[in-house]
Amino acid sequence: MLKTHPPGAPSDGDLVRAARAGETSAVGLLLARHRPAMLAVATGVLGHVPDAEDAVQEAALVALLRIDDLRDVDAAGPWLRSVVRNACRMRRRARSDLLPLDEQHADRLPSVEPDPADLLDRYASRDWLWAALGELPTDLRLTLVLRHLGGLPAYRDIATTLQIPVGTVRSRLSEARRRLGTALLATAEAAHDDVAAVTRARRGEAAELLAAADRGELGSVLGEGWSPLVESTWPRGHTTTGHDYIVRALAADVADGVHHRLADVVAGHDLALWEIELLNPPEDPDHCPPGALWVLRLEDGLVRRAHLFHRPRE
Repeated sequence: MLKTHPPGAPSDGDLVRAARAGETSAVGLLLARHRPAMLAVATGVLGHVPDAEDAVQEAALVALLRIDDLRDVDAAGPWLRSVVRNACRMRRRARSDLLPLDEQHADRLPSVEPDPADLLDRYASRDWLWAALGELPTDLRLTLVLRHLGGLPAYRDIATTLQIPVGTVRSRLSEARRRLGTALLATAEAAHDDVAAVTRARRGEAAELLAAADRGELGSVLGEGWSPLVESTWPRGHTTTGHDYIVRALAADVADGVHHRLADVVAGHDLALWEIELLNPPEDPDHCPPGALWVLRLEDGLVRRAHLFHRPRE
């Protein structure tokens, strides 16, 4: 079985058992360890759009509420990715509907939550869940509890109960999941693993590469961390092998006055995601899309595969 943790760190099975016992740091570390892969799956299905991040947050919360249903505690990674795929499929179906997300549309959104009464009984004593919920503002906490624990999974029913528009329900849920995820991920710092250290290292590598691209020195930096046979997939679907095309593509952007600003890095031991803002020159504000996401797969410390996604213009 492929291991996603370094030697000496707790296994996924250890973390699942600890999470079931109520250890907050185990919950945070399990999410931190698998978030890069979950986000890569969501981006692959939905593209580099806000829906992908929302799908990850939705899937993380649903998965944590159902963690007792995981039969093979050592298969947390595949299980989490499957939950993300299901969340993405729901969002894709919603996208395909031509009607706006109003009461009529929201009423048809399927529920992916288990029985609320069973959840309340099962998680009433789980301190990490209620402690994290306690960090949310009242309006966000109430909306989230109604959706996942209170027996009102449909957006329309929540909107009716709280006397707010359905759009407000959706925006509150998105913000609540983001804050809840941040609160749980923060506990990973206290766990015995190097996810945070790996992320810092990957962030440094990304910053160095983008700075080198702006200086016209990308080739030498790629040679240090990227395989000479790296396979790259580009937004229009074509693939390339090696460094040459990557160097030429980024050099062309720089020559046209485009600068790259690192916005965020999500990293694991064999996967890294770099979110980048593309800053166009004032005289050509539409030269590039507003942002890009590099999904990088590593083997033996080298980037072996890279997939570039563009964030569409709003």
